[in-house]
Amino acid sequence: MAADSYSARHLSVLEGLEAVRKRPGMYIGSTDTRGLMHCVWEIIDNAVDEAIGGFGDAIDVVIRTDGSVEIIDRGRGVPVDVEPRTGLTGVELVFTKLHAGGKFGSDSYQSSGGLHGVGASVVNALASRVDVEVDRDGATWAMSFRRGEPGVFKDPADPAPDAEFSPFVDGSELKKVGKVAKKTTGTRVRFWPDPQVFGDATLSSADLLDRARQTAFLVPGLTLTIRDTRETPETSESFRYDGGATEFAEYLAPDPAVVGPWRLSGSGTFTETVPVLHDDGHLEPAEVEREMAVDVVVQWGTGYDTVVKSFVNIIQTPKGGSHLQGFDQALMKTLRAEVEKNARRLKVGNDKLEKDDVLAGLTAVVAVRVPEPQFEGQTKEVLGTPAAKSIVQAVVSEGLRARLQSGKRDDKAQSAMLLEKIVAEMKTRVSARALKETQRRKTALENSTLPTKLVDCRSKGVDDTELFIVEGDSALGTAKLARDSEHQALLPIRGKILNTQKASLQDMLNNQECAAIIQVIGAGSGRTFDLEQARYGKVIIMSDADVDGAHIRTLLLTLFFRYMRPLVEEGRVFAAVPPLHRIVVKHRGSTPNDVIYTYSEAELNAVMADLEKKGLSYEDPIQRYKGLGEMDADQLAETTMSPAKRMLRRVRMADAEAATAMFELLMGNEVQPRREFIQERPYVDTSRIDV
Repeated sequence: MAADSYSARHLSVLEGLEAVRKRPGMYIGSTDTRGLMHCVWEIIDNAVDEAIGGFGDAIDVVIRTDGSVEIIDRGRGVPVDVEPRTGLTGVELVFTKLHAGGKFGSDSYQSSGGLHGVGASVVNALASRVDVEVDRDGATWAMSFRRGEPGVFKDPADPAPDAEFSPFVDGSELKKVGKVAKKTTGTRVRFWPDPQVFGDATLSSADLLDRARQTAFLVPGLTLTIRDTRETPETSESFRYDGGATEFAEYLAPDPAVVGPWRLSGSGTFTETVPVLHDDGHLEPAEVEREMAVDVVVQWGTGYDTVVKSFVNIIQTPKGGSHLQGFDQALMKTLRAEVEKNARRLKVGNDKLEKDDVLAGLTAVVAVRVPEPQFEGQTKEVLGTPAAKSIVQAVVSEGLRARLQSGKRDDKAQSAMLLEKIVAEMKTRVSARALKETQRRKTALENSTLPTKLVDCRSKGVDDTELFIVEGDSALGTAKLARDSEHQALLPIRGKILNTQKASLQDMLNNQECAAIIQVIGAGSGRTFDLEQARYGKVIIMSDADVDGAHIRTLLLTLFFRYMRPLVEEGRVFAAVPPLHRIVVKHRGSTPNDVIYTYSEAELNAVMADLEKKGLSYEDPIQRYKGLGEMDADQLAETTMSPAKRMLRRVRMADAEAATAMFELLMGNEVQPRREFIQERPYVDTSRIDV
């Protein structure tokens, strides 16, 4: 087209719902299943806003076999009277006019999920048919729409979007179709997604259930029921939670809680200049004061995964925004200050906390409620209200400080555990970074790269160094704090290593855990094993004091016996002996309690008898360690790792031979000896089972 032929007559002006149908992505993000889900929740959010305001405590969602979705609430009902400026009833106004509704600065809603006044009208524009029924003022009122245009369908039987349709010509009519009790109110909206817009997209029942569960958590006391008639038989599931955000955080947490859940609540006010709609229809800027309510729940679990969900007026903001920025800053600033205050006790040194240290194992729900928040786009994925950052930061900082500095026994214990956890994460990160930077020590393996999971010691000697082979990541975290980093190195293994009695040499070398052990010890394997090149004076197997731990120990001994036998012959392989029980003997007055560790049931019974004979009392129940991960760093150091107090079992050649013979019997390739062994022992000694 030539430049001089391009004039104003070539410009198009899309008015009303035409713009929505032309560019649906601007309003619902996409026209696939995700966009269809957004339409459903535009209607549900209106019903939820009613429930938040105290009008109705139940919402039903029905997915029908013809592809339609019906949302039923017990709110006040969409207004049915005539709006004076437009001359339209409230129902037609809400469902046909963009930016029309009860959430533009009026007193109808203190906070709401629907904010832009386009939700219901956008759904109407993108639906081949919408039926609306309102119970209000003792009557049931009804109106239908076809692609946003009001009119009447002539349904032969069941309602259908392709039924004969007659649009209103002279004026629209909101029909009175029945009577209800005076106090009965509510709205029923049924819509058929338009295939011209959504194609073959269908609603995901699983996504709908997840969103319904999330909403029920955030609105305590609200019952949300999802019924899917597409299933045979049809399915129905209801959600109702009275615990709110705390219960939500416990549900989201991927692992058991170590600290929390802690609920941090508060509010703050701010002023902003916004256009205010007057009765004459004019918009004028005015300064208004807003109040923002903040409800945050945090808990730290035993694992390392991070789950953080943020919400504004029960609308999830998956991409965060100003409220999440305030939460992150409060978390980091408060915990950094607390760690610095306790730096000497925690042995922090000059290292600084980073965000990943604090987020490890964190599950958090960050929810704010505010009138007319500013979102970035209709899909409401990012909160843009600037004041949210400072208000959330102030509430979270104050709440965290109150918990961390509380004098209550439970709060003090949890605060100590939290600080120890995040400092342990920091030390692990620093160690990993240092290991990655150095990667190797000046030994016979100078040119090889050591496994990144090795937590090495600083000493480059051999006689005074020890390698602990640790079972599991949980025990590794505690062992890092318990070890003497100058002389003790740690190598974690994940569960049970390869059965080297049955595996070929190539299989053993290809196994990640076996290869890591051989590489870290640094003396080769098999016939080429050179004891002079071993990088550590002692190799100590540290596994749990249970059946699985014994199995792992046997597997490792088989590996050493078959491929690193000189280590065993020289007596440089040991098994750590962790305690089974911890007895706290109580004393009167200011005399501190004594702690006694026992290593067998017989020793426990003997100690108990001795205490009773002396008339001494003890804390009940007695702690029974199921694994190394149950000990804190001080206990592990005192009982299992400190050379001054620990007990080690030296593995002799006879021990390794016996372990290998038993392992060959139980796990080897020969079936007949194993069958005879089982037949000769048709019983189980229950005392040897770790229950």
